[in-house]
Amino acid sequence: MTRALSTPPAMPSGWLSNAPQPVLPAGDGLLLRPWERADAAAFLSVYQDEETRRWHTHRPSTVAQVEEWFDGYRLDWEREKGCHFAVAREDGDLLGRMALRRLNFDDGVANAAYWVLPAARGAGIASRALTAVSTWALDDIGFHRLELDHSTRNDASCRVATKAGFLLEGTKRSAAVHDDGRHDMHLHARVRGDRQER
Repeated sequence: MTRALSTPPAMPSGWLSNAPQPVLPAGDGLLLRPWERADAAAFLSVYQDEETRRWHTHRPSTVAQVEEWFDGYRLDWEREKGCHFAVAREDGDLLGRMALRRLNFDDGVANAAYWVLPAARGAGIASRALTAVSTWALDDIGFHRLELDHSTRNDASCRVATKAGFLLEGTKRSAAVHDDGRHDMHLHARVRGDRQER
């Protein structure tokens, strides 16, 4: 049964699926691009890192599984379910991941997620990538609100969110399971028109 909306959708469907996934500049020689098969081994290596594993419980175990994820990412774009980007240097060197998930065209809301390779941490890469995808999603695509959440123990992710203009809105108590048990989660959001921290 189709649910009837009492208000028109915030965004019309087809805005993503009617065009190829773009490459987004993120400044200082960084760009966000679609994932490629050649990225699979580097993608898998990130999940061998203890710090990454601490915050990410959904983890691939083989290159073949990563390639299946990449296939799913392409389907997410075509079905307007998600936007998954590799964060890379212009010369192709992979640095991280940036994604918008749980796309809600009725309300104009999406959820951001990211990680950075261990060797690329501490250089502002995640905040530049998050700023780039947020500007594109809010200004070009038409989303009204972007959310992200992270463990209250993940100070680095909190700094990335704040630097990219995502205001801390509150704490979701005992909201996620990590390897060491349940964590409270900070909820951040950036709404169209918010000013970004400089």
